[in-house]
Amino acid sequence: MITLSDGRSRAEISAERGGMVTRFSVAGREVLYLDEETLADPTKNVRGGVPVLFPSPGPLAGGRFAMKQHGFARNLPWRVVASDSKSVALALSDDEVTRAQYPWRFALEYRYSVAEGTLRIDQTIENRDDSPMPYAAGFHPYFFVREADKSRACIPTGATRAWDNVAKREIALDGIDLTLPEVDLHLIDHGKSEATLELGDARVVVRGSDAYRRWVVWTLRGKDFVCLEPWTAPANALNTGEGLRVVAPGARDELFVEITIRGT
Repeated sequence: MITLSDGRSRAEISAERGGMVTRFSVAGREVLYLDEETLADPTKNVRGGVPVLFPSPGPLAGGRFAMKQHGFARNLPWRVVASDSKSVALALSDDEVTRAQYPWRFALEYRYSVAEGTLRIDQTIENRDDSPMPYAAGFHPYFFVREADKSRACIPTGATRAWDNVAKREIALDGIDLTLPEVDLHLIDHGKSEATLELGDARVVVRGSDAYRRWVVWTLRGKDFVCLEPWTAPANALNTGEGLRVVAPGARDELFVEITIRGT
């Protein structure tokens, strides 16, 4: 486990478990939820922290590509390529396993850093193939919200439409009730690359590059988390083409996401 700290902010990152942040705290306050059992069991997807979603957030509905929900990056070991006390750069590149699911040669480098209550993830996505490379990216942060506190938590949004992944239909949106048995809403017209989780005594702000305009909200009754997920494209984008980013042969795409807690 790699630990980053600037004195006030602290993050732990597991290169082996999908290159993901497992913990993030500010002034001693835990920002993230983590199910320790899933972290310890390599046969399970980690439920908690900030899993990496690449090259396809969400599920794929058949079509050309065959991979698990949220892509393969969260299930593969990453390499440490540079580090200091406040930052670490991790890398992942294609191999026979990834090319069987996603037929492009690529190189990812994600740099994690902490400073003044903010966790920042700088992403470089490089196309090492000889044809244009489409992709979608995202993160799946699990924010720590006690079940008893969900009634006073809220996610302000100007979105008027959402895909309700529980009901499997598009709905008109008039607020988000985080106390329901399951909330799985894909906000269609949030319209910004920033979203906030209000906690009553503090707020978590997630913001990213302009590409991050698709937001997903997920929580389960009885679990102490609320996920507020920035994606660059909706689910199944590799098949539909909606919102995909395309990197030219030999070129790179650069994005970022920041998570900040305020009020502590």
